[in-house]
Amino acid sequence: MNILILGSGGREHTFAWKLSQSPLCKSLFVAPGNSGTSQIAINLDLKVTDFQAIKKAVLKNEITMVVVGPEDPLVQGVHDFFLNDNAIKHVSVIGPQKAAAELEGSKEFAKEFMYRHNIPTAAYKSFNASNVEAGYAFLETLNPPYVLKADGLAAGKGVLILNDLNEAKTELKSMLIDAKFGEASTKVVIEEFLDGIELSCFVLTDGKNYKILPTAKDYKRIGEGDTGLNTGGMGAVSPVPFATNDFLNKIEERIVKPTIEGLKKDNLPYKGFVFIGLIKVGNDPKVIEYNVRMGDPETEVVLPRLKTDLVEIFQAIANQTLDKVEIVIDERTATTVMLVSGGYPEAYEKGKEITGLEYITDSIPFHAGAINKDGKVVTSGGRVMAITSYGDTYEEAIKKSYQNIEKLHFDKMNYRKDIGFDL
Repeated sequence: MNILILGSGGREHTFAWKLSQSPLCKSLFVAPGNSGTSQIAINLDLKVTDFQAIKKAVLKNEITMVVVGPEDPLVQGVHDFFLNDNAIKHVSVIGPQKAAAELEGSKEFAKEFMYRHNIPTAAYKSFNASNVEAGYAFLETLNPPYVLKADGLAAGKGVLILNDLNEAKTELKSMLIDAKFGEASTKVVIEEFLDGIELSCFVLTDGKNYKILPTAKDYKRIGEGDTGLNTGGMGAVSPVPFATNDFLNKIEERIVKPTIEGLKKDNLPYKGFVFIGLIKVGNDPKVIEYNVRMGDPETEVVLPRLKTDLVEIFQAIANQTLDKVEIVIDERTATTVMLVSGGYPEAYEKGKEITGLEYITDSIPFHAGAINKDGKVVTSGGRVMAITSYGDTYEEAIKKSYQNIEKLHFDKMNYRKDIGFDL
């Protein structure tokens, strides 16, 4: 079959890498793709939210499956767009419909869903510009640190964790009154701070059945020791060493099952990935957030551990026969380290030539913010490349990633040198 992946990051390069290994995949397209996807697929110069252009490409290239990488097209209803158009409704779309994508599109919607289905999460309240004073009062009832979340999509940067009450009030005003995150912060969720260690759980569902993929842990902050500004992710490890079988059972019974059942009860049509951001508080898992797609850079450590044919899995999701598929996982650990542009997550320059890729051995470079230009691979984003390695232990895997990073270079290249430090 001919398959189209929507997106341009490391996640999409990883999807392309995995799907291209399947004998069921005839031709693979990525829109818009990057320098990595161009080596194994055909890049199409399309915006992921330009649904009419996507439809044209699907018909022209006889595509029968669309895999949606990022959240934007899902929240804007790309799956519904396909279902409502007779010319393309036969195409399988991997990703939830718009109503279900609100789990990521609105923090408030997600919190209400969790409360409704008794899924453990932090206490919270929502505020908008008309009741900002009530928001100040609610902050005064909490102990620091204070957690403020823009309700809408803010490219992974709409969450603030602050220790000072006055600073929290100032930031709340900045979000609600001064539109710090634009549309995304017309509503803000304030919630109690949960103290613990974070991890991510990935679930595949066809709307009826579910399968749990390996856990992963990513490192969000720019600085060593988890300091500095939040980023889209600086590295990841899978599996998570502290996630014991007992703890994984708690995740399944208390969180995964009620989530999948909740989607059915609330009539939220879902075919795709459920990413559950968790925190381990004591010995209990609680949900921080839902995403309605695979995480990045977690994809770069979870998919490499998947031995089962990914096209087969996606076909089962489309046909609602996921219960018939056996998911086989590589026992080895996978780790990834993200190379970023100097200055990221704040202002940074683009167009820096990346050299040394031909010298990488025993690691997989997944391109993210990188494109082909004049016969060279150059930087085009903040997070440039994820270097993934396998090992019998996470220490061994991470060592390989760092050894290969030393062979790579671009001007002002930056990366964290302590991925896995807290394990």
